Amino acid sequence: MTDRIYLSPPHLGKEEALNVREAFATNWIAPLGPQVDAFEREFAERVGVAHAAALSSGTAALHLALELAGVRPGDRVLCSTLTFVASANPILYVGAKPVFIDSETTSWNLDPALVREELSWARRDGQRVGAVIAVDLYGQCADLDALADACAEYEVPLIEDAAEALGASYKGRSAGGMGRLGVFSFNGNKIITTSGGGMLVSSDEDLVSKARWLASQARESAAHYEHREVGYNYRLSNVLAGIGRAQLTRLEDRVARRRANFDFYRKALQSEPGLTFMPEAPWGSSSRWLSVIQIDSMLFGAGPEDVRIHLEATNIESRPVWKPLHLQPLFAGSRVAGGRVAERLFERGLCLPSGSQMTNADLRRVANRVKSTPRAPRAQP
Repeated sequence: MTDRIYLSPPHLGKEEALNVREAFATNWIAPLGPQVDAFEREFAERVGVAHAAALSSGTAALHLALELAGVRPGDRVLCSTLTFVASANPILYVGAKPVFIDSETTSWNLDPALVREELSWARRDGQRVGAVIAVDLYGQCADLDALADACAEYEVPLIEDAAEALGASYKGRSAGGMGRLGVFSFNGNKIITTSGGGMLVSSDEDLVSKARWLASQARESAAHYEHREVGYNYRLSNVLAGIGRAQLTRLEDRVARRRANFDFYRKALQSEPGLTFMPEAPWGSSSRWLSVIQIDSMLFGAGPEDVRIHLEATNIESRPVWKPLHLQPLFAGSRVAGGRVAERLFERGLCLPSGSQMTNADLRRVANRVKSTPRAPRAQP
């Protein structure tokens, strides 16, 4: 069997192991410790924000972000529909109601015009919107200035879900730092990983301090463990923070490699009929966390599922584009603004292997396999 090519595997080096050994040698194993403190400082500096809290996952970071933004039970929270379910599950955690917003075609992210329309409708209808969650999809920032303007006009906090976009930029600024709160993921498939982990960032020191407190079971400063609010066990361990610190030092290299993967695929596949690539919006630089293609089955002669199965037959992992959340059974009956753009992207989309350890031989193997997909004969005019 040919060696498997994974979609987006971890990419580790020697420095990660050194930091883990240091944590063991100093007996800082449990949550908190010098590696956590250093990781927070270094990450905040890299993203260009003042404060950061290292947490157990990106989902935990988003959950806390909603609480810190003041979202209450019964509130509406506007969220991208074309995203992973973890972008919306925390809305349910806080008892709010998700409202799913369609994508625009420039970046495939949250459509600012639809967000503004929904905010206007909610005000007229007397509905309280607790927050807007803007997802930076597949490593590309949403149109954050337009979204921030709409949120400011309607006095609604903007939360930037940059779980997939560390290393991307928007008008020269790093992804994740442009909302009232930003969240990141260090899951094993992300550009940098801590095995499992996340980060919450903000320019507001009070918000981040409260996030750390809530993430540590909301313990009051008393020797007998006083508790007045519900807290969570959400802090990142000192061991995993050491992995993250080493990973962070190579972020630029990892992004460059993934962008090179994308460029390789585009050059190798550009002549294939009916096959196009996720665009790069003019307002920034994508990290190209995943290389994503769109396949017009009428022109290509096969659909994205045909290509996925053909790749899998030779041990190559690929994945459909996220199924829009307004189509998920979990969110049946939820309000949705638009939806057809996201549905079309899902119907035609496929994510190709994008790991930063891929060789040119790996990339050629994937591209050639895509080209060799069995196809129906094209209709003659």
